[in-house]
Amino acid sequence: MTPSAADGPATKGGRSRRNFAGARPVMADVAELAGVSKQTVSRVLNDHPAVRPDTREAVLAAMRTLGYRPSRSARSLASGRTRMLGVISFDAARYGPASTLTAINTAAQEAGYLVSSIALDTADRDTVVRAADRLSAEGADGMIAIAPQLRVAKALAEARLDTPLVVLDNDLGDGTPVVTSDARTGARTATEHLLSLGHATVWHVAGPSGWASADRRSDSWRATLKTAGIPVPAPLLGDWSADSGYDLGRELARNPEITAVFVSNDQMALGVLRALHEAGRRVPDDVSVVGYDDIPEAAHFLPPLTTVRTDFTDIGTRALHVLLDRIDAPTTPPPPLTVVPVDLRIRESTSPPARERRPRPLT
Repeated sequence: MTPSAADGPATKGGRSRRNFAGARPVMADVAELAGVSKQTVSRVLNDHPAVRPDTREAVLAAMRTLGYRPSRSARSLASGRTRMLGVISFDAARYGPASTLTAINTAAQEAGYLVSSIALDTADRDTVVRAADRLSAEGADGMIAIAPQLRVAKALAEARLDTPLVVLDNDLGDGTPVVTSDARTGARTATEHLLSLGHATVWHVAGPSGWASADRRSDSWRATLKTAGIPVPAPLLGDWSADSGYDLGRELARNPEITAVFVSNDQMALGVLRALHEAGRRVPDDVSVVGYDDIPEAAHFLPPLTTVRTDFTDIGTRALHVLLDRIDAPTTPPPPLTVVPVDLRIRESTSPPARERRPRPLT
């Protein structure tokens, strides 16, 4: 009997395509239309290298014709993977961690993965273990930990996760790959920039103690001054917020000898700028200020802020790729450390100290 129009076109082996109207197509339907086995369809879905190009194209064409969308559970059973990744983050509301998480999500989507993230307020071992267990229960193929605090690294190390892991900022000391920005070079460049302008020394508004990036920036600032043979002022500790920068800026403004300040992030630098303005200390005429991170608003501060730019998008993207390499090649040793470069963006908040400036010639 000749197939009717309702049956659709004949397929290989004399079989006829069924009428899929009103029913969601499944893998068997794709196999029938393409004239292959369900195992071959599964291999195409999972990019198996043994499938011939013409067979692969036939399966893909059948999927397009039927509007077939493979379920995640079916692909997981076929490949042994969920194509889902977990992210554990701390202090996720800050610009750096939030920007990094956005980059991880974007890079994961481009690689065909979903991301499940957990934001934690505390960093004790039990809390970290519960978060990791939850992500493991969801079937995470691997995890990224945005771990800015030293105690977070300690908790992760004590947790001894058996899932592929990449850590941002902190070294667990057990060979777990780390992705971080070059904070030491950034702080050195900022300090050297102010010294090169002729400032006698550089004061520092530091981030909170126990944060890996804050400690590295403070250490590098201190080492740069010592190398130059310049006395090191006592650093002022903030908490990353503009409010703390403002409070510390009022303290700095009371010292007329201070002409240059390196601030460990742009939010605190914003507070410093306001405090100096209210005290009648002009920036950069009386005090030069350098921030860190180059948040999107930094170029619109008054004055526009000289700052060290951190590429959080690059950090998140590299971390994602290091993790995928660990998943794809578990026996290949990962790079122990990936360092993302930074660069200094010079704007209008820095200049030579007033005593170093030459008067403008009369016209």
